[in-house]
Amino acid sequence: MLAARRRAAVAVASGVGAVVLAAAPASAHGTMGDPVSRVAQCYAENPESPRSDACKAAVAAGGTQALYDWNGIRIGDVGGRHRARIPDGRLCSAGDDEFKGLDLARADWSATKVGSGSYTFEYRVTAPHRGTFEVYLTKAGYDPAKPPAWADLDLDHPVATAVDPVAAGGLYTFPGRLPERTGRQLLYAVWQRSDSPEAFYSCSDVDFGGGSAATGATPAPSASAPTDEQIAAGAGRSTVEHHGHGDGDAATSAEPSIDAAVNTPAADGSSRTVLAETGGGGSTPYLAVGGAAVLALGSGVLFLSVRQRANRR
Repeated sequence: MLAARRRAAVAVASGVGAVVLAAAPASAHGTMGDPVSRVAQCYAENPESPRSDACKAAVAAGGTQALYDWNGIRIGDVGGRHRARIPDGRLCSAGDDEFKGLDLARADWSATKVGSGSYTFEYRVTAPHRGTFEVYLTKAGYDPAKPPAWADLDLDHPVATAVDPVAAGGLYTFPGRLPERTGRQLLYAVWQRSDSPEAFYSCSDVDFGGGSAATGATPAPSASAPTDEQIAAGAGRSTVEHHGHGDGDAATSAEPSIDAAVNTPAADGSSRTVLAETGGGGSTPYLAVGGAAVLALGSGVLFLSVRQRANRR
């Protein structure tokens, strides 16, 4: 009888552990808006009937859902090990098969026209996080008709770096500087959270001009980011939440506004500002789930105790 009770207690604890793991939040919250990323460009064209040949091919390869999930190119537990986790040729999808259409090696992706010198980057965000942005440009001689590899990026000289920028109007805006290049190049943005091992990735095609066009190639349409109205219209088709940590249900959100912030007291009596939505307060959902787990475990123990007393009678 005692062994049976012990097995029951272990089962209760194991069930609680499974609940804790299942309830861990999954975030998916951004992509480069300027220069517009491939996924944002194709979403702006309309996932169901894209205009450009490149976006049509991306949909044919990976389906339309990847475009509705435009803010979800991420690895939840990468912790800065980007090169170890993302293989060559899979940079734009971050190795996620859902987004494999974005990895297609084509020279006709819609590109943002740019030039050397200062550039203001805009990152479209649906839920802010503390963290660091790093944007890399491909090296001179990059061939856009080949799958981009890590060796194609000038990793020693990021064109932009930003630590904990403040989101405003749904955008992180930060300065950078583009070097001398010609023709089509690729910008690769990595947003590594500091309050979580999660990171987000995006590829943006850019055109410095002066390059030679492929013979017989159909000109790609000008690059354009989705409007707020387009984002709102497609949110119901997304499988990721557009606000808050995310809980596996794209239709729910209990988080405050994207620009909300709260002050919390520190141990030394000072205060610190944390993003009320997800930045800095990343442990809150885990604490809540942990509390629920303790209550569930306590209920199981209480139940076993009552059964034990009843049997003794």
